[in-house]
Amino acid sequence: MKAFINCLVILLLSFTLTSCEAIGSIFKTGVWTGVILVVAVIAIIIWALSKAFGGGRS
Repeated sequence: MKAFINCLVILLLSFTLTSCEAIGSIFKTGVWTGVILVVAVIAIIIWALSKAFGGGRS
């Protein structure tokens, strides 16, 4: 029954979404994931450099 519901949802989405809308939403999600990852990596690098060079010591 679950497989039938999954197939029904996929079929419904294929009729309601055009291919351009589907691809557009996938790329928007990918862009935001990339932005969040880049910001996180930069924050980790800044944190590591501040710890390495004695930042935050009194």
